[in-house]
Amino acid sequence: MAKLTIEDLDVKGKKVLMRVDFNVPLKEENGEVEVANDNRIVAALPSIKYVLDNGGRAVVFSHLGRIKSEDDKQKLSMKPVAQRLADLLGQPVTFVPAIEGKELEDAIDGLDDGQVLVFENTRFADVVNGEEVKRESKNDPELGKYWASLGDMFINDAFGTAHRAHASNVGIASNIDQAAAGFLMEKEIKFLGGAVDNPKHPFVAIIGGAKVSDKIEIIQNLLQKADKVIVGGGMAYTFDAAKGHEIGNSLYEADKVELAKKLIEESGDKLVLPVDSIAADKFDNDADTYVAEGDIKDGYMGLDIGPKSVELFKSVLADAQTVVWNGPMGVFEMPNFAKGTLAIGEELAKVTKDNGATTIVGGGDSTAAVQQLGIADQLTHISTGGGASLEYLEGKELPGIASISDK
Repeated sequence: MAKLTIEDLDVKGKKVLMRVDFNVPLKEENGEVEVANDNRIVAALPSIKYVLDNGGRAVVFSHLGRIKSEDDKQKLSMKPVAQRLADLLGQPVTFVPAIEGKELEDAIDGLDDGQVLVFENTRFADVVNGEEVKRESKNDPELGKYWASLGDMFINDAFGTAHRAHASNVGIASNIDQAAAGFLMEKEIKFLGGAVDNPKHPFVAIIGGAKVSDKIEIIQNLLQKADKVIVGGGMAYTFDAAKGHEIGNSLYEADKVELAKKLIEESGDKLVLPVDSIAADKFDNDADTYVAEGDIKDGYMGLDIGPKSVELFKSVLADAQTVVWNGPMGVFEMPNFAKGTLAIGEELAKVTKDNGATTIVGGGDSTAAVQQLGIADQLTHISTGGGASLEYLEGKELPGIASISDK
């Protein structure tokens, strides 16, 4: 990788600033606020442990939720996150309820080698005296400079915010001598970047979700690079409408029909669309359903790909060497319309095992599907970034990655 990585740094005795993605859900139990899901904390542990095990002093920080008022600050402190990190590390974690000032500076200066400190939610900088000023979110130059002054080097392990230029990633990186990628960031660059820029062929992209407008740039970018692009989910009905099919009450975007028609004409057999649907008479798991081929009857809507589409997509994936999957094939949250999405997940596990294919999954519903199937550990990489992975697949330069030092 052309970027500086955590293993390129000599962290011993150094104050190591570490931007992580601890934007985790919280819950209240017996009057105490706790972390409801610690997956993102667990994902950052290898980088944090590396710094501690090599004698560094880890200064860990993250945003948590959106801060638009002083009330939000009361609800979204990093304190319970720091407590959960201490549990996972099996050692004390110093928590400082401040994002700047003498208390924070003294606590960082007082760290010994192998110790870790978490400071308060970086988004607290977005509200000052009740006024929304977005110092963090708009990369205030003085704030980035100040945070950089608190440490000797910087590790960015927060891929989930890499598509944003914030004070806590780009601001720090541009004001410090060494800015490196943590293990999680390095993995995202290796797999997502590798899939887009230098994939093994055949390269198949699977794009699902509700709207063509959300994913159009991804589809256009991947049509230039992939051997096949499979489109499923709600967006497929915009393509069906473009082909002249009746789509009943199915979700579609009328203003994107001409664009869909153009993509169909230009891409030839590279674009693979569903050939049937599970159509329902209402948006409900217990709706009356039938398998629709071609047109969908009035009063019905497509809520999942049908059995012939599943077989078609599996045949396209059969010899794949690289697969990128983002977005569900249907209304995945309803069991009766999750079968297409789950079938894709099972096929990805199969091509990973049988072909030695590189299989990369991004997006909340796709990730939920492979976790529900219990196959997440059988795939090559589950991306931790929602918007960041989407923009990477669109071929955009992500400021959080661009700001990491070159080797």
